[in-house]
Amino acid sequence: MANHDTLVIGAGHNSLVAATCLARAGRKVLVLERRDAPGGQLAPLALNDGTQIDPLHAGARLRADVARELDLARHGASFEPSASDALVSALPDGGTLRLATATDAATLDSIRALSARDAARWPEFVRFMDTAAAFLDVLQSTPMPRLADADVVAHARPLASLAWKLRRLGRTDMFRFMRSLSMSAVEFTEEWFESEALRAALGAVAIHGSTLGAMSAGTGYTLLHNWLNRGGLAQPIAASPRRLAAALVSASRAAGVEIRVAAPVARVLVDCQTVRGVRLDSGEEIHASFVLSGADPRHTLLGLVGAADLPPEFVWEAQSIRMRGSVAKVHVLTDGTHGLPGGTLVVAPSLKYLERAFDASKYGEVSEQPYLEVTTAGAVVSVHFQFAPYALRHGDWVTSRALVERSAVETIATHFRSFGASVREVRSITPADLEATWGVTEGDLNHGQLILDQLLFMRPMPGWSDHRTPIDGLYLCGSGVHGGGGISGVAGRNAARRVLADATRRT
Repeated sequence: MANHDTLVIGAGHNSLVAATCLARAGRKVLVLERRDAPGGQLAPLALNDGTQIDPLHAGARLRADVARELDLARHGASFEPSASDALVSALPDGGTLRLATATDAATLDSIRALSARDAARWPEFVRFMDTAAAFLDVLQSTPMPRLADADVVAHARPLASLAWKLRRLGRTDMFRFMRSLSMSAVEFTEEWFESEALRAALGAVAIHGSTLGAMSAGTGYTLLHNWLNRGGLAQPIAASPRRLAAALVSASRAAGVEIRVAAPVARVLVDCQTVRGVRLDSGEEIHASFVLSGADPRHTLLGLVGAADLPPEFVWEAQSIRMRGSVAKVHVLTDGTHGLPGGTLVVAPSLKYLERAFDASKYGEVSEQPYLEVTTAGAVVSVHFQFAPYALRHGDWVTSRALVERSAVETIATHFRSFGASVREVRSITPADLEATWGVTEGDLNHGQLILDQLLFMRPMPGWSDHRTPIDGLYLCGSGVHGGGGISGVAGRNAARRVLADATRRT
């Protein structure tokens, strides 16, 4: 172990991207994973009958440039869009609204049944969203300076290039993009469409994975963010998370990365504000000059490092990072006669419905009428459930688990009557499970809410957006930093570049 000069905490997608980039640049990298298998949120889970499922994400696509850089296609990753990549919204009258971003005839006919005006506007809306998402991709891939004078000067060229690319969107799209970031989903969709069902389907994507309602400021941004991550409205179901995890593991090992599983890190070793390595739960100490953490920033800084080794003001800022996980997953094994359509099915009949579902989480309650996003893989039905807050006002997750499972099954059965009778097994993952099993603080899959004061220069906290920490040699590479949130790999790639730049300066 003394031969390793770089340690990476966690074997999630960002950690594996960072580790592979570093190893290919000549670093000797050891990845330490707390669970029995690498992959983090992308690692598979087995149901009682042995069926392998993707437990947390229906689809997963790294950014194209990250995938090319790691040559993941050679390691078995597939990023081709699927013909079934359509968002299907269950309507109150028993019908469905089908939305695909390819603006095909079926999509336009489905929208036209609700509003001829909206059908006419749909192609322009898709064009703008694709344009805005492409710029957001550039924005998230551009490292953010810490706002210190020297950092701003060093980043002057990429920031100037970013401003130029924004201006090249054209006056109309530039202002649309800038305004959309702070708008609510209600405000944003109102400017485009008149059909409540269409606006609600878009609003569902806008709040997906965030503890926000359709009326919350900033859900215009989260709509763009999720559109970028998915490559449109629907989940990229053909891009299997567990297949991507296997490709990342293969690519990292091919680059010379060593991965140790069942090796939970208990402490980051610090001496005189400089990282010295880590101590495992077993008591084993592993020393290295660089340590990257793919865990969420709050757990890394306050749990693995500890307040005693950090400046008091920094500790306060780390404590203030808002997590607020409110997502549960329910996996249902059926006999195959569930009757659900392919693609990505959402239960979001109106914007007010979405807001009421969010209201419950504000009071520490599970939504009685939840927003659901449902995907199918043969006989397995996977349900994304919002809202199920980590911190419950009444009871705990031992007793509330059954409530989420029952609510998910009954809500789907309301729209698809054959579903209830097809159920054979139900397995749920609560926010408490996300914290206990996956190490995600408060069950926040994004390692910190994607809200306006936790973005760009302020992610994970103001003044610390460049992956560094007050501990020399300790870096953050997970979803809680700039470029993170969802499955993109940008945070891991950017963190690796920061480490390599700092290592060059040291020598």
